[in-house]
Amino acid sequence: MSEEAEGIRLQKVLASAGIASRRASEILIDEGRVEVNGKVVTEQGKRVNPETDHIRVDGSRIPPPRRHMYLVLNKPRGVVSTMDDPEGRSTLTDYLPRTKERLFHVGRLDTETEGLIVLTNDGEFAHRLAHPSYEVPKTYHVQAAGVMDNRTIKRLEKGVTLEDGPVKPDKVKLISRSQNKTLLEITLHEGRNRIVRRMMDAVGHPVDRLARTRIGPIRLGVLPVGETRELTREELGALLDLIRM
Repeated sequence: MSEEAEGIRLQKVLASAGIASRRASEILIDEGRVEVNGKVVTEQGKRVNPETDHIRVDGSRIPPPRRHMYLVLNKPRGVVSTMDDPEGRSTLTDYLPRTKERLFHVGRLDTETEGLIVLTNDGEFAHRLAHPSYEVPKTYHVQAAGVMDNRTIKRLEKGVTLEDGPVKPDKVKLISRSQNKTLLEITLHEGRNRIVRRMMDAVGHPVDRLARTRIGPIRLGVLPVGETRELTREELGALLDLIRM
């Protein structure tokens, strides 16, 4: 029977995932810092299936070997959130590395909104990440017209009613105010069309500029506009937990 058929030694899986060398992985196991399917493993040589077993080191999920692509793009303003456009406008495809894989974008950003968008060829991952039942939080930096007073910010925090129902953000944080604009950070798990722009319209401070900076554990960070990167091991592991895969 092949090693794959009966499982792979746990220390080999950890080493292949880049956690540590095999010897150092054995020490992690001896110290009780490794879990498989919710149970601490201290025996050496335990065999696991890295595709289906949930493996953690110090509580952090170790994702299975990658069979798919998971990319982050910092979408520029003016780019349509589609893979192709019959009108010839700039699309996400213009900013992606060349690949034969068919990629899906997870969720949308309207044309004038910039920032973080996830692309993958893992259909189930894309479906779950976008599905409202998993309540994946998304964070936006909002530059709004005019100076918002504290009462208006409180109103926004408590939630507003739109034409398609009420919406209440998870968090509203004031970044700064000046003579003619207000900068906010808004986190919410809703995915309705143009939801942030409509919320700001409802409180009388239309959006001048909008950027998504975070989806769940994924942060845009210093990724330049128009550039892509792969999800890190830590980001992918945390997302798999969040969407229960």
